[in-house]
Amino acid sequence: MQIKKNPKANLENYSKLFMQLGLVLALLVVYLAIEKKTYDRVINDLGIATYNIEDDEQIVEIEQVKPPEQQAPPPPTPDKIEVVEDEKEVEETIIESTETDEKEAVKVERIVEVEEEEEIMEDVPFAIIEDVPVFPGCKGTKAQLKECLQDKITQHVNRKFNSELASDLGLTPGIKRIFVMFKIDKTGNITDVQARAPHKRLQDEAIRVVESLPKMIPGKQRGRPVGVKYSLPIAFKVE
Repeated sequence: MQIKKNPKANLENYSKLFMQLGLVLALLVVYLAIEKKTYDRVINDLGIATYNIEDDEQIVEIEQVKPPEQQAPPPPTPDKIEVVEDEKEVEETIIESTETDEKEAVKVERIVEVEEEEEIMEDVPFAIIEDVPVFPGCKGTKAQLKECLQDKITQHVNRKFNSELASDLGLTPGIKRIFVMFKIDKTGNITDVQARAPHKRLQDEAIRVVESLPKMIPGKQRGRPVGVKYSLPIAFKVE
């Protein structure tokens, strides 16, 4: 087969030449890059951009010119100058001394000590009363008087309370409870009776029974008669 392409047009014969030219061009670019000088940009206080250059070159320094200081204006000249004559008398103010003489008597008001009365509660709970109310017929120590009072109130309620009333009201079988609160006042009388029960008639019956308690010797707190609050739970069984 006959070759139609001209052998002189083959570029492979010039590959070495092209490679040498490329190396020379690369070396030239590197050399120019090394020889090129760069400067660091610095912004000073005046807002002017300067450049740091090498020591072998001339550096131009710019001095900041300060404006001249303004002097304060002189004080204004008074419109009129008043001349005071030497013969004019000047009134002197005499300040009296507040120090006392040792010979002078000093009056001291008498100091009266006022005793503060201890505040005592008008009504004291039965659990913290110092001297419990005394039920008629109870005697003994404070502990015995307290136990005797509780026993006598319980016996009085069991004797006076109408237990048949619960069955007449048609309540469901079981244990029913009534909570009663009252006060034994400063004179020993029963006051402020309140009750809570499962039925209104039971509530009224409990109030009636408690109000029928006899008059007692009132309780005392710090040696003074006070009212004593008492709570009484009543429980009964409905069959």
